[in-house]
Amino acid sequence: MPFLAYHLAIDLVRLLREPLAVIRSHDADLAKQASRALTSVPLNVAEANGRAGRDRLHLFRIALGSLRELGAALDVAVAAGWLDEAPLAAERDRLCGILFGCQRS
Repeated sequence: MPFLAYHLAIDLVRLLREPLAVIRSHDADLAKQASRALTSVPLNVAEANGRAGRDRLHLFRIALGSLRELGAALDVAVAAGWLDEAPLAAERDRLCGILFGCQRS
């Protein structure tokens, strides 16, 4: 599952390029924070894959928190009217579930 989480996270980075550019055109700080949260997900999943025990679980928790932070940034952009809807909600939910499961293993 961790390898699947990594690949899904990389897909999100690729697919959210355009929505983040739209956010950047309205609020550069929000876009920067969302970008940091987005890139944190695959980086922490990759690092977790090389760790064991509590370190591994901690890194999966960080990845999940970053993914939720990204979701909040996208929700803010929708509420502000910059995006019609939060992009890739189903994909983000799937990755959230996988990361939550990784914390249990």
